[in-house]
Amino acid sequence: MSADTHNLYSLFQSRFPKARHNVFLETPGGRALTYQDLDRRSAALAHAFQTVGLQKGDRLAIQVEKSPHVVLVYMAALRAGLVYLPLNTGYRPAELAYFLNDAEPRVIICDPSQVSVMQDIADGMADRPSLYTLDAQGAGSVWDCVDDTLESFDTVTCDADDLAAILYTSGTTGQPKGAMLSHRNLASNALTLHNYWAWQHDDVLLHALPIFHVHGLFV
Repeated sequence: MSADTHNLYSLFQSRFPKARHNVFLETPGGRALTYQDLDRRSAALAHAFQTVGLQKGDRLAIQVEKSPHVVLVYMAALRAGLVYLPLNTGYRPAELAYFLNDAEPRVIICDPSQVSVMQDIADGMADRPSLYTLDAQGAGSVWDCVDDTLESFDTVTCDADDLAAILYTSGTTGQPKGAMLSHRNLASNALTLHNYWAWQHDDVLLHALPIFHVHGLFV
């Protein structure tokens, strides 16, 4: 990890195996992504986010079904210095309107089935965000901006206290509030889990959680 950046992706990257062809993630259907795939695809996506005008500190909201492609979007958002805002796929239009108006994302990525709902919300926002799609199989308009030849990206330098993500509370005692999570917060979480769970290089994690809440995403 470079001494001049606290970007969470740089921490992850510093722990990648030397053999980048090793499997990073495998789906139940047997499709595998390697660490090299992760690095290259997240680089191309990070370039795309910059191409559509996103700058460090801008917020990217996403409400899509769990898939390896969502992990790539998350990693790309980190690399580009964006603030990642995952939204529960069960949220209703009124809930979505509250979260999106409160967080003010510059870009929204949603399932194609939610386009009309999201477009209505986006049209009513003060600063109208751009809208892209991504389905559970990985297809969607988000890839229209991606140049697959751009396989490297200089991860944006971040301070430890720069925001990496916002996750909303359940709102049991009032309106949900956006919990602001810094690169330092998430790095500490990752390093603590690594230590307490005593991960070894050949361990396998069976991931059965959704990735729109804190434990499922940040584990």
